[in-house]
Amino acid sequence: MSESAIIIENLSKRYLLGHKSGLEETYKYTALRDVVGREVRNFARKANDLIHGRQIVQGDEVEEFWALKNVSFEVKQGEVMGIIGRNGAGKSTLLKILSRITEPTEGRVFLRGRVASLLEVGTGFHPELTGRENIFLNGAILGMTQREIRKKFEEIVAFAEVEKFLDTPVKRYSSGMYVRLAFAVAAHLEPEILIVDEVLAVGDAEFQKKCLGKMNEASRTEGRTVLFVSHNMGIITSLCSTVIRIETGSVLEHGPAGAVVATYLAHRMPNQGQLVPLTHLRRPQAMQDDRLRLDSIEWLCDLPLQHGEPFKARINFITRSPVSDVSLGIGFSSYDGKRLVTYETDFQDGLRPSIAKAGTYSVEVEVESLPLAPDIYALDIGSRSGDFYILDYIAGAFQLEIIAGPETPGTIIRRNGGVRLASKWLWGCDRETIVE
Repeated sequence: MSESAIIIENLSKRYLLGHKSGLEETYKYTALRDVVGREVRNFARKANDLIHGRQIVQGDEVEEFWALKNVSFEVKQGEVMGIIGRNGAGKSTLLKILSRITEPTEGRVFLRGRVASLLEVGTGFHPELTGRENIFLNGAILGMTQREIRKKFEEIVAFAEVEKFLDTPVKRYSSGMYVRLAFAVAAHLEPEILIVDEVLAVGDAEFQKKCLGKMNEASRTEGRTVLFVSHNMGIITSLCSTVIRIETGSVLEHGPAGAVVATYLAHRMPNQGQLVPLTHLRRPQAMQDDRLRLDSIEWLCDLPLQHGEPFKARINFITRSPVSDVSLGIGFSSYDGKRLVTYETDFQDGLRPSIAKAGTYSVEVEVESLPLAPDIYALDIGSRSGDFYILDYIAGAFQLEIIAGPETPGTIIRRNGGVRLASKWLWGCDRETIVE
């Protein structure tokens, strides 16, 4: 059995949240002595915290918030472990503690080897320095000598695909270029432990594949340990051997990737609303084009959707300025993030209208027979201009249940999942010999 590269024992992280008291709201008039007394107490509290090296909290009332509570687990050397959970579950706090960005309130962390972290776009980069200079700066931060960095320099540049911009200050880089260079440095300077947060979502699909391949190679052939956080369950199940699920700061489950992901998704209730707002949902960080914004999807049919039956929906979107060659689409994906069925406005006739002015618009989709077998699916919604330019895209906007239709065979109901398409069959025998 290989030794552990990461050991976490009873790890907890507490934050103090400041709130303003409701004194002024409770009473119409507030005496001057009340205000002065409150400010004196606040000053004394803050001074005491400063003297003892504690967090300075603004506000009159202080509330404790535990981002992590009694988290314990081990990661073996050479293991690729995924970390999943809802937004605010404590995943990023855990990675910041492992990266020595944040100190824990309680508990201990043991790390064997050098750690390279990729938590946010441009982490560890100096905006005024060039790409070349930042490679050497990051290498030095990781404890590499100049000789070691030079040995890997050409590989880093080739992997990041930033040759033309190598001597340009990184403050002029796009978010995608930032991530390409940052990941290339972190992966090629041979840290024993590589920690990667959601930042890979910024890169394009081709670069994501390259990054995943590099992490796989680093683990299997070079024996490095990888901790990977993602909301893409397809990437988690394909890359990670084990997964921990964190909710409200505690580890709820730790085990094989497929089993933990299945349990996690089973607890996410499918969305059954006729009108589903989209404006508040998270987009990839690289989505900077605000000319078109997906606003909502409205089901113009009964829910839940049924296998083999028709469905109709309307996508509402808002434009803020002219945009040309517009297409919209929806896609149904399995729980592990694999796309199964896609419907797009320009697939049938190639029509891509240009919208000349700002306003609210909509497009309707109608499908005669839904081919997906009964199961719970994730609905992806997106819009692009032309063939490749993404205007807005929401992966896994919500979970949607599809149930058996009146003509669905029992074998499909029992097996679940997948695409079942209508087709014509011709028996290779005389009809009269078939027993009816």
